[in-house]
Amino acid sequence: MDYRVIKENDLFFLTDAKGNIPENHYYGLGLYTKDTRFLSKLDLKINGEEPILLTSDAAENYMAKVLLTNPHMENDEGLILWRESVEIERTRFIFDDVLYESIKVKNYFPKPISFTISLHMDVDFADMFIVRGFQTGNIGHRTGQTVENQSLSYHYIGADEVKRSTSVSWDKDAKNLTDQGDITFEFHLEHDQEETFTLMIQPQIGETNHKEIMPRDQAVKLLENSYAKWNDKVTKVETNFQPLQRLVDRGIGDLRVLLTDLGYGQFPVAGLPWFGVPFGRDSLIAALQMLPFNPEVAKGTLLTLAEKQGKNVDPFRDEQPGKIMHEIRFGELAETGQIPFSPYYGTVDATPLFLVLLTEYVKWTGDFEIVKKLKENIDAALNWIDHYGDRDGDGFVEYYQEANKGIANQGWKDSSDSIVHRNGDYAEAPIALSEVQGYVYHAKMGIASIFDNLGNADIAFKLRTEAEQLKDRFEQAFWMDDQQFYAIALDKEKEQVGTITSNPGHALFSNMLGEDRAKAVVETLVSDKMFSGFGIRTMGVGESGYNPMSYHDGSIWPHDNSMILLGMSKLGYKKDVNVVINGLVKAAEEFEYDRLPELFCGYGKERGRPVKYPVACSPQAWAAGTPLVFIQSLLGLFPNSLQKEIRLSPNLLENMDILKVENISIGNGLLSVKVTRNTGGIQVDIDKNTTGFEVVIH
Repeated sequence: MDYRVIKENDLFFLTDAKGNIPENHYYGLGLYTKDTRFLSKLDLKINGEEPILLTSDAAENYMAKVLLTNPHMENDEGLILWRESVEIERTRFIFDDVLYESIKVKNYFPKPISFTISLHMDVDFADMFIVRGFQTGNIGHRTGQTVENQSLSYHYIGADEVKRSTSVSWDKDAKNLTDQGDITFEFHLEHDQEETFTLMIQPQIGETNHKEIMPRDQAVKLLENSYAKWNDKVTKVETNFQPLQRLVDRGIGDLRVLLTDLGYGQFPVAGLPWFGVPFGRDSLIAALQMLPFNPEVAKGTLLTLAEKQGKNVDPFRDEQPGKIMHEIRFGELAETGQIPFSPYYGTVDATPLFLVLLTEYVKWTGDFEIVKKLKENIDAALNWIDHYGDRDGDGFVEYYQEANKGIANQGWKDSSDSIVHRNGDYAEAPIALSEVQGYVYHAKMGIASIFDNLGNADIAFKLRTEAEQLKDRFEQAFWMDDQQFYAIALDKEKEQVGTITSNPGHALFSNMLGEDRAKAVVETLVSDKMFSGFGIRTMGVGESGYNPMSYHDGSIWPHDNSMILLGMSKLGYKKDVNVVINGLVKAAEEFEYDRLPELFCGYGKERGRPVKYPVACSPQAWAAGTPLVFIQSLLGLFPNSLQKEIRLSPNLLENMDILKVENISIGNGLLSVKVTRNTGGIQVDIDKNTTGFEVVIH
């Protein structure tokens, strides 16, 4: 799908390449906030005809530009407009919950010309689940339009009894205006003359008095300033290897677009266009990827998810006390309880990942105050792991869908065909996933270290003992001696689901695996069976479920690779780190804007280039965060504020001669590192260290 999308905070705008929203378009184009479509039709015409697309660009992240021109127009009375004589430039951005679209027209014809630009709009106020065809239900109705001199408003009352409206205003007198959303502007331009007018579209929810819309030039300046402040805060990366430089720059820009604040600090939503909402697993992993670049995002993520932590036993929403949510939606179907996403808790890994992010955040920042603030949330999450998460008391965390409108597979590979035995049978729940046990081990060991530091030795000892017991049980239950690899899962009969997948690779980061078995896992992951040349596949070639075109059974997910890279780097597998990063960098060169997509097909490098997956979010948070993990993995950078130590084990890709990383926020200070290649090998220079921590270079 060739779409264009921009976002700021909780509002995003999804159009076709021309910048239009064709009515009833199959991809659900529109202007959205709070899971409701506040513009369902937007067509621009010149003299009543469709303009011709010249170029369409959303490379700037926060601003999109579309360049159009006119077709040839004449009638029985003669020439109306010579072809390509009018340049039409559409520029749009979002700020302060308002969409601004400026339309500039310029005359390139040698003589004066006259023409009209007309806009045709409508609003259906549809819930996103209805737009995407996932759900039907009891919904509200339109309550009419309000027309004034330079504005038009559409009104709706939802099944949740919430009033919603879309206000459209503009700064040029219209020649014609109808209450159905047809606005016509007239232009008379001399040769080389141009004129610009601006549309301002504001979704409104509820009865509150809405603030006045600020002028366009003021809004764009404030937006640009917010990006400048973001860039000032973010760690700076400089390398002579331009493909990697472009990837990192793109990832940082995409993550800024995906930040949202629900009142507890900025955190990344999952991805655009359909997942611009808080997600437990996705937001946690993206924040983990961002720790070396902006640890404040991790803090906002933790505080936001703590606020939404489960409190009740509610099978309709797969909720239990202490459980971290999977996803929250804000449309009228969720608000009226017709779908369970208010929020929905059907995820098995978000709760241990919440604790993993907390421990890693504290290691990076030394912020023990957040541990004290979230003490009840930590206790509740640990209690969920031991009781609700371990349904049968066997020491492993399993999932089982209880919500009839929920998700069956509740790990990150959540498609219905993703957990499959080697004979092709789908595993039946309750299912214990390999990576989830790694997250639990990581969480308990990390929280134990923090509690030790805070003087809670008894709780720390208990957690550490439980983690070591889990490690022993995991080896006995998941290791497949004949494959020299771990099973992806145990099914309801506690039988191994023995398909070779990427999942056990996540456990490398936890330090749960013994040295020999960690080595065996790494060797399998970079073998031809798992590594395509462009990345590690989700499932190995030759497995009964393998399909390179599938969503989770042979495709390549950059974030999946990033979680594996963190473990490889932590354990010192530099050569293998380079193999994986090189593959993904090569793949990224084939995608628009040097952007790693959510996923791509798992075909091997013999095809010459990576194959796109038909429907992938772009930008997507944990894909955008993957290049940031490349930098951490190449540096081998793992700080530990508990020990006042920064571990570095730097390495460079074959095509790199320099990697300079400045102002990494660690503890209460900053670290700047320069890694260069010279005739003697790799040289490491610490250009700045105001952290007070010892730097240990391996």
